[in-house]
Amino acid sequence: MRPLIRAVIDSHALRHNLRVIRARAAGARVIAVVKANAYGHGLVSTALALGDADALAVARLEEALALRRAGIGARIVLLEGVFSLAELAEAVYEGLDLVVHDAAQIDLLERADAAAARCALWLKIDTGMNRLGFAPREFAAVLARIRGLSPAPRELRLLTHLACANERDDQVTRAQLERFRAATHGLDYEVSIANSAGIFGAVPLGCHWVRPGLALYGASPFADCPADSLGLQPVMTFMSSVIAVRRVARGEAVGYGGSWVAPRDSQIAIVAAGYGDGVHRSFANGAAVLVNGARAPLTGRVSMDMLAVDVSGLSGVRVGTPVVLWGEGLPVEEAAQHAGTIAYELLCGVSPRVPLEPR
Repeated sequence: MRPLIRAVIDSHALRHNLRVIRARAAGARVIAVVKANAYGHGLVSTALALGDADALAVARLEEALALRRAGIGARIVLLEGVFSLAELAEAVYEGLDLVVHDAAQIDLLERADAAAARCALWLKIDTGMNRLGFAPREFAAVLARIRGLSPAPRELRLLTHLACANERDDQVTRAQLERFRAATHGLDYEVSIANSAGIFGAVPLGCHWVRPGLALYGASPFADCPADSLGLQPVMTFMSSVIAVRRVARGEAVGYGGSWVAPRDSQIAIVAAGYGDGVHRSFANGAAVLVNGARAPLTGRVSMDMLAVDVSGLSGVRVGTPVVLWGEGLPVEEAAQHAGTIAYELLCGVSPRVPLEPR
């Protein structure tokens, strides 16, 4: 029996997006970011579908271990690194690449004898994000410590992260690049700079490795630029079904708090989807969904398990009629705007009770 609500995952679209990113990256190798359950798309299944990527990236050790337990032998970059000797030992055993962004992580490498020799390290420079990484003024001393590890790391690369690359031709991005280039002047290490916005942005970055996340999943990192104009296809179609159809008289209210009042005699479809599934309660009245392929506006507040849609004027709406909340035909970026959030949060926020269904 097909579930009422599901997230349909199109692996063909995923691989298409990877090809688009490769073409845009102009020869740079691709680290496919699959953290946060592959942005809600399913960690293991997404990693398997992205077998042509040059590496995978996760935030935390647990995510990397889940991939290894699934038999995935690809290069995996651990973006937050490790925080204890036990984690370091496990990361080394599993052959993970480690991002080093804090002096305490260098302490671990120094204490762990030959562990560094079996590691590929990515040394992170904080060029203006002010989250993780070494300040440019610290970088020379930090690099000297890394080079002084005995035995030396198996591989060493450099990276930074862009704070405002989703703003076209942004001066903050240019300033970050200048800081990075000044800090690394004269060094001959491979570097990674570009996230999704950096890959498709107007500011030329010039890096050996790119780290796409959102764009892989078919969403645009730019508020003024839809994904299809970048050649990207939505990977997730979040869809549900009508579970009731009601007549509501003019002047009657719908849902908690009566925040929507029928301006005329109306036909309202009740859909099996709510904030318990990942549909934000902040979705505004009038936000569009697709009912049997036709746009229809949300009415009233999203509740835990249900939402209401005005289907007045649509024919053939009945129990079982399919409803698309975002995805094919309705970009997740548009849905995010109606919810007052970003596409990342909607995709990552799909509830575990929503089954992922391969197309």
